[in-house]
Amino acid sequence: MKRFSRKRILVTGGAGFLGSHLCDRLIQEDHEVLCMDNFFTGSKENITRLLPHPNFELVRHDLVQPIFLEVDEIYNLACPASPIHYQYNPVKTIKTCILGAIHMLGLAKRVKAKILQASTSEVYGDPDIHPQNEAYWGRVNPIGIRSCYDEGKRCAETLFFDYHRQNRVNIRVARIFNTYGPRMHPNDGRVVSNFIVQALQGKDITIYGDGRQTRSFCYVDDLVDGLIRLMNAPDEVTGPVNLGNPEEWTIRDLAEKIIAMTASSASIVFLPMPQDDPRQRKPDITQAERLLGWKPSTGVQEGLQRTIDYFRSVMG
Repeated sequence: MKRFSRKRILVTGGAGFLGSHLCDRLIQEDHEVLCMDNFFTGSKENITRLLPHPNFELVRHDLVQPIFLEVDEIYNLACPASPIHYQYNPVKTIKTCILGAIHMLGLAKRVKAKILQASTSEVYGDPDIHPQNEAYWGRVNPIGIRSCYDEGKRCAETLFFDYHRQNRVNIRVARIFNTYGPRMHPNDGRVVSNFIVQALQGKDITIYGDGRQTRSFCYVDDLVDGLIRLMNAPDEVTGPVNLGNPEEWTIRDLAEKIIAMTASSASIVFLPMPQDDPRQRKPDITQAERLLGWKPSTGVQEGLQRTIDYFRSVMG
């Protein structure tokens, strides 16, 4: 890439699972990357190989507090994304969603940077339409144990569109569905990492509910490609845009597939369904295909194998 086309890009939550993969990709594209993280769920191990790179800079900072920087683009990814982490300190989670959005939007307004918000399929709550498209307003419990995350992300979207309408900030909003791949935290409580770790350890695989609830799983490289395409789309493409893999799996089928792929002796046990856990989740990605020319290219078999290989390596 020519020097004049290099951008200075801030990635909040850049040492996390998704953020570190995004930093990798942006460095490969010869941009200057400023990685910001408070290391609540992020890890220096995720970005160790980038630290010596001349185009990479790490800032330990919690975006609940304002910060002053000069950047061209901002990817706002900072927030715990798994229930076990975002419910650990729900007040801090909603502060991260809302104050983080306010501070990053204020920064984007001041320096005229383009800014992308990593929103979530959780804005749809426990949906009563299937699959979910961007026109659906969602069905979210505003006072439940998941609300700190669900409503925090919904409010962040509101802030993004108000800053866009009122202050002409150049925004993008991505609604991210379940994403998996290497660098997931072994204890993050998400279904793919839970099942793989339990299977490799020969422990019982725990399914909450009857296992007939569905999810859609997108491999991390595909998701990163979607985020970059959305950031680089024409200015009128603000979103929200669903990013996810529309291949739908029941949780029980996923567990049985991981047991088979790991040749595990694990059994499946069923536990009570948590409050407000969605029964169905599948993205309608028509908008992503039409506006971004994007759809996932990594099948679940290939993606799961890479993820299993990663966990085997980190678990010894």
